[in-house]
Amino acid sequence: MNNNTNITLPAFARGLIATVVSIAAASSFAAVVPPGVQLHATQTLIRNNGSEPESLDPAIAETVGANNITRDLFEGLTANDGDGKIVPGVAESWKQTNATTWVFKLRQNAKWSNGDPVTAQDCVYGIQRFLDPKTASKYAMTYGMFLLNGKDVASGKKPPSAIGAKALDKYTVEIKTAFPAAFLPQLMSNNNLGPLHKASVEKGGRDWTKPGNMVSNGAFMLKDWQPNSKVVIEKNPHYWDAANVQLMRVTYLGIEDGNADIKLFEAGQNEMVYQLPPGTYEPARKQFPKDVKNAPMLGLRYYTLQTQNPAMKDVRVRKALSMVLDRDILSQKITADGQMPAYGLIVKGLEGADMTEYEWAKWPMAKKIEEAKKLLAEAGVKPGTKYTFSYNTSEYHKKMAIFAQSEWKTKLGVNIELEAMEFKVLVKKRHDGAFDIARDGFIADYNDATNFLALVRCDSDQNTNKNCNRKAEELINQAEQNDDQAKRKQLLTQATKMIMDDYPIIPLVQYSLPRLVKSYIGGYSLLNAQDRFRSKDLYIIKH
Repeated sequence: MNNNTNITLPAFARGLIATVVSIAAASSFAAVVPPGVQLHATQTLIRNNGSEPESLDPAIAETVGANNITRDLFEGLTANDGDGKIVPGVAESWKQTNATTWVFKLRQNAKWSNGDPVTAQDCVYGIQRFLDPKTASKYAMTYGMFLLNGKDVASGKKPPSAIGAKALDKYTVEIKTAFPAAFLPQLMSNNNLGPLHKASVEKGGRDWTKPGNMVSNGAFMLKDWQPNSKVVIEKNPHYWDAANVQLMRVTYLGIEDGNADIKLFEAGQNEMVYQLPPGTYEPARKQFPKDVKNAPMLGLRYYTLQTQNPAMKDVRVRKALSMVLDRDILSQKITADGQMPAYGLIVKGLEGADMTEYEWAKWPMAKKIEEAKKLLAEAGVKPGTKYTFSYNTSEYHKKMAIFAQSEWKTKLGVNIELEAMEFKVLVKKRHDGAFDIARDGFIADYNDATNFLALVRCDSDQNTNKNCNRKAEELINQAEQNDDQAKRKQLLTQATKMIMDDYPIIPLVQYSLPRLVKSYIGGYSLLNAQDRFRSKDLYIIKH
């Protein structure tokens, strides 16, 4: 998901044919309270979400913040538990019957928040609506490409009914993929591909996601949404596992200012800080030793370069800008919160392709600067040339942007005009291609290289840099059709290197997510490398 190691998420065995994957429903139960732990009388949680959600429609939700909330309101065929592992969601089991066919058996006690049963047809409707061009989801092509006829449906060449999703009976869903996709159970944990309650969606129209109109199937229901302030959700009594859900109410705040976030935490008005601002991690460890949480993630912080913009059209300019940014100083002195320098698209712990980095990555900085200056001169870029850098209002991103601005000015003589805006404005600006350089970040939706490749592939709705390498695309297509996992990995690694040699983005650091979490919040795991914390897995300890 757009945002916003040595940990590798478990992946389902590759190439399983006619093998039943049946997991006890108990393994997906909610908050597991250890023996002897006493629960607080009031089970409520206030957490900052980092920004205002662009939508609570799971088909349209694109950012990490929006998906944090929709993950509480809705449940897909599969889900992530507190440690990030794939567990049964609305489907209690599944099996792969051939290389491109999966069958999911739904829980017969799964219900919508109005008491209606969740059916296989609800799942088919959700997928069809998600891929329908009329819905205009920014993830339609990204996920749709894996489903039979998905690309053609998302591009309007075929009707939604042509998608490879079918209700075999009231509680059985068949999913057909366009090519072998062993990670499909991971993919189906994303609510974009989850079920929807057709009657309420059609009745509510554009307002179906508002409080009082929304019918959802997750552990929580939408109670209140005050734009640019908060989203309040309450426990859903009709949820199939409601007996094991401890929290009764969760309030999501939309604060972008990290320092304001901390002040609310100190005042007891916020119990989970979204992200510690740069330079505050070590002081926080001293001030709140029991509350600081930090762990590596399957995520990448990077800057997007609009390759079709005249300012960034020359690959030599893009390469020069990337070369002179000192990732070691950035990670150790600027963010200073445990993140690792990154020189490639594939992060540590990601499956499906090998990590690669640029040859110049290990050069002395003086040599990098010398080469970068030559590249700019060859491209006709003169000292004093101005570029615009767009980022969302946040002390964290502002500090990183000022560092980059200084690096480019002192080392290359180019001027950077900083342009701050609300996160939702930045998201639109990136999709519109109306920028030179833009702050960006990505956290894995599923653990495979194809997920990150969506950021740089031709025709991908997540590619805001607008670069397209058709030769690399051919290699990716070959990899997708290949059952030989070693060959697939080789092809995806080769394709990734080819694309990154176009310099469509500037990799900066691999995510870790330092935050403050009140010590009395139970169920918060440091093994969750995708930062997918469902409120059903959390609880408040007596304090």
